Formats: sequence, C-alpha cells, structure tokens
Amino acid sequence: MEFDFFWLAIGIAAAGYFIGEGIKNFNNPDGKDLLGDSYDDDQHELIKDKDVHHFMGISKEDAKLLVEKYPDIPHIELNGSIYYPKAKLRQWLMKIGE
Repeated sequence: MEFDFFWLAIGIAAAGYFIGEGIKNFNNPDGKDLLGDSYDDDQHELIKDKDVHHFMGISKEDAKLLVEKYPDIPHIELNGSIYYPKAKLRQWLMKIGE
C-alpha cells in the first residue's frame, strides 16, 4: 500500500511541475521549451509543389511563373517530387520583396 502512495505522490509532483511550466509560458507563445531550446515549427516543414501557391498567397499560375523566373528558389527534389522548405522559402520571399 505504501508503494502505491509513493507512485501517486511522484505523479502528482510531476503533474504540478508540468502545469507550472505551462502557466509560466501561457502568455508567451515564443517561449522556450522544457529543454531550453526555442522550437520553430517552420524549420523542418516542407511544402508540396502543388500547395506552394497557398503559402505564397498567389494563384497556381503565378506561382508557376515565379518558380520559372527564379530557378534559385529554395527547393528539394525527392523521388521526382519537389518540396519547398517553409522557413527558407519565407526568407527567400522576403529577400526578393525588398
């Protein structure tokens, strides 16, 4: 019986810790995660070729023309399909927009 209370106490303590960490960062969505590293969802996210126009906010035809005009656009080709790294594409679009 004492052994069960031990694990219950450990569980309650862990829950309190994680809830406290969540409350500290509740109003800070750009806060650091538990390991101290900032987490960026865009860093490793890839956009499919057929969906890149949604990300850019332009029509499919305009996206196709932009890719043809600027062959240096950041992209990756895997198994015959083209993908665009979201973070690098955002930086590239900001650079050409200047």
